[in-house]
Amino acid sequence: MTTAQPTLASDFWSRTRHSFLATVKRDGFGWLALVVLAMVILGPLYSVVLWAFAERWQYPSLVPTQFGLSFWEKTFSRADIAEALPFSIVLSLTVTALSALICLPASYAFARMRFRGRQVLLLSFLATNAFPRFGLYVSIAVIFFRLNLIGTVPGVILIQLVNTLLLMIWIPTSAFQGVDRSLEEAALDVGASPLRVFIQITLPMVMPALSAALLLTFVNTFYEAQGALLVGLPRVVTMPVLMYSLINSQLVVQYGAIISFVLWMPSLLLLLVAQRLLRGGYLTAGFGV
Repeated sequence: MTTAQPTLASDFWSRTRHSFLATVKRDGFGWLALVVLAMVILGPLYSVVLWAFAERWQYPSLVPTQFGLSFWEKTFSRADIAEALPFSIVLSLTVTALSALICLPASYAFARMRFRGRQVLLLSFLATNAFPRFGLYVSIAVIFFRLNLIGTVPGVILIQLVNTLLLMIWIPTSAFQGVDRSLEEAALDVGASPLRVFIQITLPMVMPALSAALLLTFVNTFYEAQGALLVGLPRVVTMPVLMYSLINSQLVVQYGAIISFVLWMPSLLLLLVAQRLLRGGYLTAGFGV
């Protein structure tokens, strides 16, 4: 019995080693890509999170030598940050609501109506993302300057609406196209009004896709900085724009890390909430219109 146990243990570890080596040999490139991807994605997040809670971090230590929250108090005691954060949230909600009000009826029309130039119009919304965004913003800023919209909240709202067109048109259009028309026709046959059919049948079926589009639009608007920088300054300052100025003018690393952490949290929370919606394939289906 005493000799059998070491033999079984050695056989187990031998089989485990051979299985591991075979897996690495078969899927070596995949494992290497996974490690590189983790380093590229998690490496910067690791640094930002640690700097956000670091009181002192000296080379060559891999982690801060002292943790604390004193820089959080200093950061949010600044008047510009206390003003920019709630303003950015309200601005993002406003842009998202306006985008839904404008784009959802248009996406319903794209899904249900067949007219000349339909595909060209759909592709035109993709054009705003197919070219360098900064050049597009400069062209829009020139027009806004002539209309006296530079440095105004309406100007920032208008330029941020440009970023929402792709998500708020393509994803809902695909969702409306996927609705079973026979259910709507059956409800109309039994006497339901078109409005009631839309509210009680069509809308619940497309709600997951609409929710995903709304969440992604809010996150995209909350992070938008280039358009707000060109059109909003000097009177309209959002959190991403303020982060640029803090990083460029401050030698305190913690300020930039804390703001980056604060800007990152809303998207993380919203994407966790939208995880089930995104698993439904609405995002990828939206780009296959």
